[in-house]
Amino acid sequence: MLRALLTLGRVSNLPTVWSNCLAGWLLGGAGDWHLLVVILTAVSSIYLGGVFLNEAMDASWDKVHRPERPIPRGWISEWLVWAMSFAWLASGVLLLGLVHLHLLQLSLLLLWAVVAYNLWHKKMFLSPILMGLCRALVVLVAATAAYRGPDGLTVWSAVALGVYVAGLSWIARGESSHTNTGYWPSVLLFAPIVLCLLVNDGPYGKQGLMLSFVLFCWLLGCLLTAYGAPVPRRKEAVSKLLAGIVLVDLAAVGPVYPEMVLIFPALFLLALVLQRFVPAT
Repeated sequence: MLRALLTLGRVSNLPTVWSNCLAGWLLGGAGDWHLLVVILTAVSSIYLGGVFLNEAMDASWDKVHRPERPIPRGWISEWLVWAMSFAWLASGVLLLGLVHLHLLQLSLLLLWAVVAYNLWHKKMFLSPILMGLCRALVVLVAATAAYRGPDGLTVWSAVALGVYVAGLSWIARGESSHTNTGYWPSVLLFAPIVLCLLVNDGPYGKQGLMLSFVLFCWLLGCLLTAYGAPVPRRKEAVSKLLAGIVLVDLAAVGPVYPEMVLIFPALFLLALVLQRFVPAT
């Protein structure tokens, strides 16, 4: 049961969720760290509810195409996964609603994006945009709970993150369906680098350039794994790109908050370590 829950929850991606929250929090001006813990708990709950919902909705498809998943293997019953999904989602939205009305509104929009993605991700070509929207909303939720709230840079950072996640989701779609999506989704992955180079000038220019270079090198390695190896390893590349979400967040806040330079790499390494035990996809 424990192995089933860890696999269903794709807990190796939780560090990237926490990274999104921390980045949004810092972009919003930080504030009460106790409130950040509440945001981390609520958003993690919504994330777990979303991935459990994904497993429940895909149970019939998995029985044919991915029999190694926990529900087809009989590790856990389908009805229990449905029940846990609703419990996770409801508790996360309720917790955010208790903090502030604006957070309740954003959490309901996030809930809609999560449910819409799970309903349409195998039916609609543009469904990766919904996945990108989910991650962008996480940043905005955390920023809204911070001292200053979201500003223009926060919104653009959320958009860049959303574009990155949409790109890796299109690459992942090709991996899961064994279809050739082409190389064009790779271009979307570089949106955070473009934003980082555009907005960081003056005293922040050197830090922005350095963080952009780190992210560029990681993306290049991932893309070579996905497309350039003699035997392309798309699934491995997607997992690394998911861990790279933390580097995207670091590029967004690192130039302004250099003291955070140790926290984000720690989350990045934690995501990579957890992937050795729990699949990220």
